[in-house]
Amino acid sequence: MSSSSKRRVFPFTAVIGQEEMKLALLLNVIDPRIGGVMIMGDRGTGKSTTIRALADLLPAIDVVQGDPYNSSPNDPDLQSSEVRQFIEQGETLITEGKQVPMVDLPLGATEDRLCGTIDIEKALAEGVRAFEPGLLAKANRGLLYVDEVNLLDDHLVDVLLDSAASGWNTVEREGVSVRHPARFVLIGSGNPEEGELRPQLLDRFGMSVEVRTVREAQLRVQVVDQRTSFDDNPDAFVTSIQSKQDSLQQKVSDAQNRLKEVQIDEDLRLNISAICGELDVDGLRGDIVTNRASRALAAFEGRIEVSEDDIARVVSCSLRHRLRKDPLEQVDSGDRVIKAFCKVFERNEPSENGAFELTSVN
Repeated sequence: MSSSSKRRVFPFTAVIGQEEMKLALLLNVIDPRIGGVMIMGDRGTGKSTTIRALADLLPAIDVVQGDPYNSSPNDPDLQSSEVRQFIEQGETLITEGKQVPMVDLPLGATEDRLCGTIDIEKALAEGVRAFEPGLLAKANRGLLYVDEVNLLDDHLVDVLLDSAASGWNTVEREGVSVRHPARFVLIGSGNPEEGELRPQLLDRFGMSVEVRTVREAQLRVQVVDQRTSFDDNPDAFVTSIQSKQDSLQQKVSDAQNRLKEVQIDEDLRLNISAICGELDVDGLRGDIVTNRASRALAAFEGRIEVSEDDIARVVSCSLRHRLRKDPLEQVDSGDRVIKAFCKVFERNEPSENGAFELTSVN
C-alpha cells in the first residue's frame, strides 16, 4: 500500500505520558513470550490510540504470499501445515512484505469467528470439507486487541489465553481437524468500574498496567494540542515526527535481535523468586514473566546484562495482578510489590507514588 493511500494512525512517539503502558507494550513486542498486557484504567486515557499506534510503528514482516496464517518463510514454528508441505515438496516459496497485523476482537464475536469454522459455501458448492480461518489465524505474528476484555465471555478469554500461551490454535469441526500457528501479543483493555476479570484469567496475562487520567493542566493542554494538530493535518504531523518513529522502530528491531544474548545473573533470579515467595504468588508465572520482562528491557536499552534497576522497573507490572486471591478484591496498585522488592533487595522505598521512576520510552 502506498504511503499516500495508507490511513494515517496517530504516531506512537507522539503519545504523551502513560510511560508504564508504552513500556509494557514495547517489551511484549520485543519478547512475545512475556504473555501480553492487560491495561485497565479510566475512559479516554489513550489506551486504544496507543495500541493502534504500536502496530503502525512496528517494522514490516516477511510472509508467504497468499497464506491466510501470515506464515514465516523461515521459521517452521510460524508456518501452516500447507506451507510446510509445500517446502517438503521442494517448491519455492513466494514471499512478500506485510505490515504487522493488528486484529480487533469485537465483544460480540463467537468462538467460530475467533477460532475458525467450516467453509459452508465451499462445502455446498464443491462438496468438500474446507476450513475457514478465524481471527486467531489473522493475528498470527501480530497483535490481537480486545477492548473491554472484562466484558468478554470467560470461555472466549480462556480460548484466547490458551492460544497466546501455546502459540497454536487447534480446531475440531464436523470431521475437520486443523492446527495452525497463532503466536500473537494479546492486549486487553478495560475500565475497572465495569467489572474485573476473574483472578484465574487475570493471572494468565503476562503484565498488568494501570492508566490514569492526566491531571496536570499543562500536560492536558499539550495532549489536546497534539491531537488537534494531527486531526487538522495528519500527513504534516506524521512527517514532523517521522525521525522519532524511525529511531524507535530501529531500537525495537535491534532489541529483538539482541534478546538471545541477554543474561540475567543467578543472584538476581533468586531475588525475583524471593519477591514472589514474599508476596505469596501462586504458581511460577510471576517468576517467569519478571525474568523475561527484565531481559527484554535490558535488550531494549542496548545491554546484554540485566541490572537490578531493570527488575525494579518491570516487577510491579509483572506481579501486582497476581496478588488478588478473591474475585471481590481489587487489583493491587503495586505498593505491596514495591515493598517486597525493597525488602529483598535491601533498598529504601520510593518517596513518591510508591513506584520507581520510568524513563521515557521514546
